[in-house]
Amino acid sequence: MAKLIISVDGQVLDEVELVKERTSIGRKPHNDVRIENLAVSGEHAVIVTILNDSFLEDLGSTNGTTVNGNPVKKHFLQHNDVVEIGKYKLKYINEKASQAPSGDFEKTMVLRPAARPAGPTSTSVAAGADATVTRAGPMPMADPAAVIRAATEVSSSIESASAEATMAPGAAMAPAAAPVSPPPAPAPTFAPVTTPPASQPPAAIQILTGPGAGKELDLVKNLTTLGKPGVQVAVITKRPHGFFITHVEGAQFPRVNGVPLDAQPRQLNDHDIIELAGVKMEFFLKPA
Repeated sequence: MAKLIISVDGQVLDEVELVKERTSIGRKPHNDVRIENLAVSGEHAVIVTILNDSFLEDLGSTNGTTVNGNPVKKHFLQHNDVVEIGKYKLKYINEKASQAPSGDFEKTMVLRPAARPAGPTSTSVAAGADATVTRAGPMPMADPAAVIRAATEVSSSIESASAEATMAPGAAMAPAAAPVSPPPAPAPTFAPVTTPPASQPPAAIQILTGPGAGKELDLVKNLTTLGKPGVQVAVITKRPHGFFITHVEGAQFPRVNGVPLDAQPRQLNDHDIIELAGVKMEFFLKPA
């Protein structure tokens, strides 16, 4: 599990596990990680954790946020990244984090299926694309004629050896060996049929009010940010089992069908109405 190691002047103060999808950092008491220092803004930054990955966003703080010495607004965190807020350092520890960062929430996360025992079938699925299933064909069947020929040759050899032993001088007559029946041909073996997993249907957001009314935004990325920085921002995450919206920034939480969100992600359903930064928009599933 990902965690933050908080230190100041080389002295470790605390360790915080990132068990929530949204972890807020700031000076005010309601933050998940509270740093009581005047150099830290009341709501300084937020870390959003999706599956094995986390991204950091500065919430317009007065003194800014740096990662590994570089000022950032948005940053995908990598194992051993050091976030600096004021004189405090927050070291990000996550050995399972993806190793290929990219810019502004356009990162594609690859889901690797759990290892399966070797068998007649194998399946590989890549996220961010249509599921591709590779299935091995039926196991090869033995040639029945070859099996019978081999069995006949073995039987003839046994009978010949038995005859030689019986006709040897001074040897007693031995009963003839019973003929060896050829083994039955093996039954056909078929690989089980595997049904490909259903792919996530495409979805989009349509703007209903404001200057951009009528425009559509296809939700093709795993993470899509919506809203107005400094006012209200939310992120929509694309997962194997649906689309989820999470509040990221702003004192007021977005509304879905008139109900305010809380700190936890909410799954979106077809034709849900989202109110964000004074704009109404509709989430809808598109035909595959």
